[in-house]
Amino acid sequence: MASTSPPIKTLADLLSRLGGVPLDRIRFHPSPGQATVQDVIDIQRREGRLCELVEGVLLEKAVGYNESTLAVFLAGVLNAFVIPRNLGLVTGPDGTVELLADLVRIPDVAFTRWDRLPNRQRPTSPVPRLAPNLVAEVLSRSNTAGEMTAKREDYFTAGVQIVWEIDPEKRQVTACTSMTNSALLTEADTLDAGEVLPGFTLPLRELFGELDRRG
Repeated sequence: MASTSPPIKTLADLLSRLGGVPLDRIRFHPSPGQATVQDVIDIQRREGRLCELVEGVLLEKAVGYNESTLAVFLAGVLNAFVIPRNLGLVTGPDGTVELLADLVRIPDVAFTRWDRLPNRQRPTSPVPRLAPNLVAEVLSRSNTAGEMTAKREDYFTAGVQIVWEIDPEKRQVTACTSMTNSALLTEADTLDAGEVLPGFTLPLRELFGELDRRG
């Protein structure tokens, strides 16, 4: 678990740790506090549902059609930059990772440099133990502010360098490099990845333009 987590003594403590998420996203079986990484794998295989694991609790991932559209577009733009330079791996909305022991998160998009991957190779585990260099979360309506704060804390504790929080409704991106350093970007701005991906840029008008594209 993240080293910054306070002790969990009550259900109120647990709900606070999870960020006040809607109760219908918290799995009751296995019993809260008893779930494992293997349960994450088993439920995905058996039910096709994606679950994060926090404090032994399975938390169903918030999903949505527009959110998926933006995540896939962003992953494609990142891959177009990363693959020709062979910088590492880009994963999408089902790229489940164990950030720290028994702490599983599923960023909507992530980039991991080769030097963070065992033997500089693609992991074979369904839930590899690693911290990406960069993660992006596309906000869904059931994502609470508390949940996103908890996710940021987990990501930065594990060693993630950049977190992008993408808000489709407001068409804004909050670009964070730590819990205390962030910038709010609009459609008029251009997103970059700093030292993680030097030279990478994405005009946000192009990203959010995917929401308006018609046939």
